[in-house]
Amino acid sequence: MAEDFKVTPWEVSGDIDYDLLMERFGTTPIDEALLKRLSGYGEIHPMLRRGIFYTHRDMIRLLDEYDKGNKFFLYTGRGPSGQTHLGHLMPWIFNKWIQDVFGVPMLFQMTDDEKFLFKDLTLVDTKSLAYQNALDFVALGFDPEKTKIILDTENISALYPIALKVAKKVTFSTAKAVFGFDNSTNIGSIFFTTVQAAPAFLPSEQQGRQVPCLIPCGIDQDPHFRVARDAAPGLGYPKPSMLYCKMFPGLGGGDKMSSSDENATIYTTDGAKDVKKKVGRAFTGGRVSVEEQKKCGGNPEVCAVFKYNYYLFEKDDGKINDLADKCRRGEILCGECKAALTDKINVFLEDHQQKREKAKDIVDGMTFDGFKWVK
Repeated sequence: MAEDFKVTPWEVSGDIDYDLLMERFGTTPIDEALLKRLSGYGEIHPMLRRGIFYTHRDMIRLLDEYDKGNKFFLYTGRGPSGQTHLGHLMPWIFNKWIQDVFGVPMLFQMTDDEKFLFKDLTLVDTKSLAYQNALDFVALGFDPEKTKIILDTENISALYPIALKVAKKVTFSTAKAVFGFDNSTNIGSIFFTTVQAAPAFLPSEQQGRQVPCLIPCGIDQDPHFRVARDAAPGLGYPKPSMLYCKMFPGLGGGDKMSSSDENATIYTTDGAKDVKKKVGRAFTGGRVSVEEQKKCGGNPEVCAVFKYNYYLFEKDDGKINDLADKCRRGEILCGECKAALTDKINVFLEDHQQKREKAKDIVDGMTFDGFKWVK
């Protein structure tokens, strides 16, 4: 039977079967044993408890090394093709938790080159967007002493030698099989995956030893890191460990928030009126009338408003379970849920936007090799 969803580094569509995707990609589920072990380092993050970060590669090996005193570093990133939205923040917030719990450094890669190659954008566009996205990343409070932002076009001298080594290990047939490239694909796009692999090996190259790497990111990025992991042993680098999350839902009811659908996407720069309007249009699991809702109840499993609480805006498991129960029993109406979520998002964004403004004085000091942003 043909799958009715698609997940690649550049396109996510359809109703995603995350268990099937895990099976297809060959990743390992995050089970109770791993959660129990992680709880020994600090309180488990809600995204782990709720199965939002739900699958991994080689986390056991990474933790074994950490327990021996061989600290890992974090690596994640952003492809700057538009404004930052809440879906981008979700895995970054989780990365912040990892950094705080384990006290480890972070490399954050801004792939302005990728978006130039794959989108109808100029390099000026992608660099400008990278700066705006970086402000949102810095505003989350990463340790400035342990965090460096890589901008590919500015830091290519550090990345390119490693990318070349990886490229020599990756055949064109592999790239076609993993990414679906064909004869119409520009050769820059074909090469790009090796640039995305490079930060995973950069500290090992710099320190002359195997430095473990952990990459918490969306499951859609797995194809890139399968290539990186396959190339690593032959180059004397450790395979990066992975923690993968599900996609942050869109307000329209889809499995992923999309920058291109402005009416169903909450951007970090949105004002209170914008948020109210967008949440007011959100897809819900409610009934066609108030009477029917009270009689039959709603369906929180398909409701975008409930998912926003579940994924990001309600950390208390008791409260989220109570909200779901009230919905199913018809004791709460969609308008009430929308109003409450609107308030939560606006409180969050007001605080974030203040920190984003302050980040303008911090971001230059967090850049790799000290390049300065052109603002």
